Amino acid sequence: MEDNTKQPLTADASLYNGQPTDTDSSCPSARFTSCTPSVSDDVKGGVSVESVPNANRQWFVLRVSYGRVLKAKEFVEAKGLESYVPKRYKAVRKQGKKRIITDPLLSSFLFVHATYSQVEALCRNNNASVGRALLSFYYDHTSYREDAPDKNPPLTISDSAMDNFIRLTSIKNPHIIPVTSENIMYKLGDEVVVTEGEFIGIHGRVARIAGQQRVVVELFEGCLVATAYVPKEAMRKEKSITLLD
Repeated sequence: MEDNTKQPLTADASLYNGQPTDTDSSCPSARFTSCTPSVSDDVKGGVSVESVPNANRQWFVLRVSYGRVLKAKEFVEAKGLESYVPKRYKAVRKQGKKRIITDPLLSSFLFVHATYSQVEALCRNNNASVGRALLSFYYDHTSYREDAPDKNPPLTISDSAMDNFIRLTSIKNPHIIPVTSENIMYKLGDEVVVTEGEFIGIHGRVARIAGQQRVVVELFEGCLVATAYVPKEAMRKEKSITLLD
């Protein structure tokens, strides 16, 4: 039940940044939250970790034709708009040296901070520029439009959830990974904020993944990213919970 009619509605849910790079950096060994403190200048491409709230601009989730996320990012930014592509950092060895390379964390999504009319224009006008459809709205399947009760509105992300996710995906740790619900085991109500270490300030839900206790940030259904291992003593409960041992 998807619709392209020009009617912006907001669904409070809450993603990549930059081009793939190859550096000599070495690597140190999860929907849920309020805005976290500003992080570093590692976030590039015109996206601030502390998004300035704007009544007219929102973070839209756009679907991208497979494998063309970076092309889509270039297309959007050529129009003077903000976009974000979460990165995945991978440790590799080249010529005997350990390097960190980056790839898009998700291959089919781009996040654009703009007004509805600007995003609608991107989706309407991208065919001629790139040869085939590059961008389209991703719809919020948990709600319906007030003016068309049988149709879903475009999915948008709250500033606080976006800030939390940008903070997490800007950390250069190869153990930050995308996960699915099949990979994780939540305990009901396990909402936490990390209080120590490289993930300090990250809000999410504690889960056990591959035998390790981690914190998972969920932006919307099916879009989850997990930290590396976080010890119990480095978390503070957001609600009354029982942490995994």
